[in-house]
Amino acid sequence: MRRTLEIRYGKAVGLAMLMLVLVAGIIGCKTDETEKISGNVVNQTPSSSNRNDEEEAEPLRRSFKLGFSQLGSESDWRLANTKSIREAANEAGIQLFLENAEQSQEKQIEAVRSFIDQGVDVIAIAPVVETGWEPILREARTAGIPVLILDRKMELSDQSLYVTFIGSDFYEEGRMAGRYLLDKMRDRSGEIRIAELRGTEGASPSIDRGGGFREALGEFKEMNIIASESADFTQSRGKEVMKSFLETHKGAIDVLYSHNDDMALGAIEAVEEYGLQPGKDIIIISVDGTRQAFEMMIEGKINAVVECNPMLGPNVMQAVLELMEGRTLPKRIITPERIYTEVTAEREVSNRKY
Repeated sequence: MRRTLEIRYGKAVGLAMLMLVLVAGIIGCKTDETEKISGNVVNQTPSSSNRNDEEEAEPLRRSFKLGFSQLGSESDWRLANTKSIREAANEAGIQLFLENAEQSQEKQIEAVRSFIDQGVDVIAIAPVVETGWEPILREARTAGIPVLILDRKMELSDQSLYVTFIGSDFYEEGRMAGRYLLDKMRDRSGEIRIAELRGTEGASPSIDRGGGFREALGEFKEMNIIASESADFTQSRGKEVMKSFLETHKGAIDVLYSHNDDMALGAIEAVEEYGLQPGKDIIIISVDGTRQAFEMMIEGKINAVVECNPMLGPNVMQAVLELMEGRTLPKRIITPERIYTEVTAEREVSNRKY
């Protein structure tokens, strides 16, 4: 009996010792695994099910950063342009750093420097004027940050300072306005007296829309620009300058060519207050294509509008993503545009997104 108890006791002790060894091994494995995870090194071999999950999961893409220096908020066109950039960045998953310079080149340069300091991946600039950009663009190049130029052009001696221009062909917009006027007045004899409302001095839309318009008029000596002045692309200044034109020329103006819709809307107010009918007593041609301008065409107060598309957001975000993938972009990405007249305005007004 005693020997039997000793055997049983020996077996119990052996089992207990075996359990202690197993527990110690498990604890050792857990401790070793915990140390590996806390040191940010995980060497575990995933199970077959985990491997399958990893293979099926889409790879995570880094959120790229875009710094955008917007020149201002001077018009409905500009507000639509800013909205397009915001919405497209959000849809593309691009982190947008947006600074509004309110017509100040100095503020734009400060904004670009802040983008460089923040280490953005790409910088986009809608320049308020054409000149004075090379020093800050060189700073961006030194930092290794590619630059996109939006909407308005820059005058640069070194074209390698930017990747691509995304926007409209302002010169062609001017030509379209001029060709429309020639067709509109084809049966009219004698001098055609034209007033011109220009945009911001030194801005590429003002320079090119004026140049293209004059080129289209060409050698038609009866087409005479009798007044031309900057109205800063704003409705209030458009009204003010047009009022001055009417008083100076005693109402002897046959045509108004406005470099944007906002100035044209202001001019319409001045014409009506002067006692004339816009669109009839004075032919009015504008550039942009805002909903308000289309409504004025339907009322017969604007005769033609050359489209300038502000919805650049999708083009910009596509350019950012392609740059980050190492692709080469064309030097110019031009948005397709056309001219609308009072004949087509009612059919097209519902398509205006701005």
